[in-house]
Amino acid sequence: MINEILNEADQKMGKTVGATREEFAAIRAGRAAPSMFSKLTAEYYGTQTPIQQLASFTAPEARIIIIAPFDVTAMPAIEKAIRESDLGVNPSNDGKSIRCVFPELTEERRKEYIKIAKGKAEDGRVSVRNIRRNAKQDLEKLEKDGEAGKDDVTGAEKRLDGLTKKHTDEIDEMLKNKEAELIEV
Repeated sequence: MINEILNEADQKMGKTVGATREEFAAIRAGRAAPSMFSKLTAEYYGTQTPIQQLASFTAPEARIIIIAPFDVTAMPAIEKAIRESDLGVNPSNDGKSIRCVFPELTEERRKEYIKIAKGKAEDGRVSVRNIRRNAKQDLEKLEKDGEAGKDDVTGAEKRLDGLTKKHTDEIDEMLKNKEAELIEV
């Protein structure tokens, strides 16, 4: 039972780290990448739909993304979603595709992106700690119900702390790499 709780916590923490990695991928560094649009949704026939399901993306140059909607009627909704996002671009459309030209990153914008990255990293760490707290409560419940001994629970809590540290360190490392990527001119 203890191992099940620890394995479940480890899996959830791993998923949290993966989600944080995806959040970091959406933060622009030097090149424009289609992954920056992964979190955006547009209204399509009354339903919020990820724009990556509504269009294809190409990056002909480092700072340009061209979005070609599969259905031309979705173009205004896609354009609106991009305009209202925090990407900092003003999309232009030629009737067939949407062109997003990303401005050169200024020092101020880089610092802003670093703040955003730190916020996302902190959200990831908080999520990992919440998973730890829930797992710890489950372990304490096992002890209280007499299903596990005090020594077993104490050892399991130490292993849980180790898992928590491993995953928070992984998030910190990703943050450090993202900061270096953003600072690099």
